This record gives sequence, C-alpha cells and structure tokens, in this order.
Amino acid sequence: MKIAIIGTGNLGKSIAKGLITNNAITTLYLTKRNLNGIQDLDGYKNVTLTTDNIEAVKQSDIIIFAVQPAHFETILNDIKPHLTEKHVLISTITGFLIPKIEAIVGTDQFIIRAMPNTAIAVGKSMTCMCSNENGKKRIPIAEAIFNRLGHTLAIPESQMQAATVVCASGIAFWMRLIRATTQAAIQLGFDAKEAQELAMYTSEGAANLLITNGHHPEEEIDRVTTPKGCTIEGLNEMEHKGLSSSLIQGMVASFNKISNIKKEQI
Repeated sequence: MKIAIIGTGNLGKSIAKGLITNNAITTLYLTKRNLNGIQDLDGYKNVTLTTDNIEAVKQSDIIIFAVQPAHFETILNDIKPHLTEKHVLISTITGFLIPKIEAIVGTDQFIIRAMPNTAIAVGKSMTCMCSNENGKKRIPIAEAIFNRLGHTLAIPESQMQAATVVCASGIAFWMRLIRATTQAAIQLGFDAKEAQELAMYTSEGAANLLITNGHHPEEEIDRVTTPKGCTIEGLNEMEHKGLSSSLIQGMVASFNKISNIKKEQI
C-alpha cells in the first residue's frame, strides 16, 4: 500500500510504527512541519519524511490525516486540487464530521473516519470507523490498516460520539479500575509493584478469555463463583456499593458532556 500520514505527531507516529513493523507498506510518506520529532523513522526502507503535504498526497493512494482539528480544513483545501479518483481519505480528527469533509473535497471521494484509542501505541487499539456512501467500498482497506494495530469495528457516524466514550475515554475508565485493584492488593499485603502486576495481567487475562472464547462475561464469572464462596461475597458487596451502576452512570455522564461540547461548537 502507498500510504501518506499527514501530521505525524503522537498518533500519526504510532500508526507509522505499526505499519512499518507489520510490513504493511509499499511506500510511506510522513509529513510534519518540524521533522525533528520523527527523525528516528528516517532510514527505514521506502519511508520518506517531508514537510510537503502535497508531495506526500501525489505519491500516495491512502491518505491518513492525524493533524490538529484547527489545521484540518486548511490542509484539505490545499490538497484538494491534487486528489484523484484513486485516493482514499482516512481522518482520525475528532469531531470533524464527514459532511464537513465532503463539503471541502466533494462527495465523490472515498472518505473514512477512524477513531483509534491510545492503545494503538502498543498495537492494541479498539478503532471504530465510519464512512460516506462512496467510502463504504474502501472500508476493507481501512480495516486492513488498523487491524494491524489492534481491532476494528465499522459503525454509523451517528455512533462515533458514543464510541469515543466507550473506547477512547474507556481507556481511562479501565485504568481507574486497574488502579483500584492495585490499591486493594496493596491493602491485602502485596508491595506496590507486585500489586500492579497482579492487577494488569489479571485484567488482560479476563479480556482475553472473552475475546478467545466468545462468551458473555457472566459465563466466565460463573466459572469462578461457588455457593457461599469468597468470589460471590466480593461481587455482591461491590454491587451493593454500586459498582455497575456507577460505571454506567459515569459513561453516560461522559457522553452527555461530549454531546454538550458538540452543541456549543455548532
């Protein structure tokens, strides 16, 4: 694949590293106003660093945008004359809706929005994506890219705000749960390093059980709960204190906040 990443900051660089590591490129153009921050990617085979967005677009078929929202419209206007029917445009810019992109580059372009989370840096992102009508034909291309960096799910654009809460903000929610588990382990006698290790890998194991077995969480819970046992005692105490309801309420509050921000921007 001939790919350009326009705006190789933290996210763009993570995507680039994943593509390079997985040999997913024919050529890769990386653009940045100041190339100092990506010099460590110089020297890789078929990777070109440049400050010239237009040159990167001309030399590529797939354009991934990872710029600041304030700069995106200007960049789209700059590259518009150089877009062809072969180009696939993949935006990772939060809140910049597809109709707004279409208004600049036209509805005939293949346009996809992708929303990775910060776990993309370790190849474990949950990336949600949506597209315009034309872009549906190129969703498999976007999936091929981001599946190398974790897992993908195609959704309607109307669900992208909710996905931001579940997947992007969700990283913070899960970190807080892992931190709480770590604190409990310390109280039960483990030192801080051991406690975090126990919490991290138990969390990873729980997720992988669901991913591998395809079970509902309650099925896996049933495997470790016994009548009058310590697990059900702990679970019931957590529910009495509102574990599930507080998580749900917190995520709904986060969604309401992002919805209000969008209304204020409109």
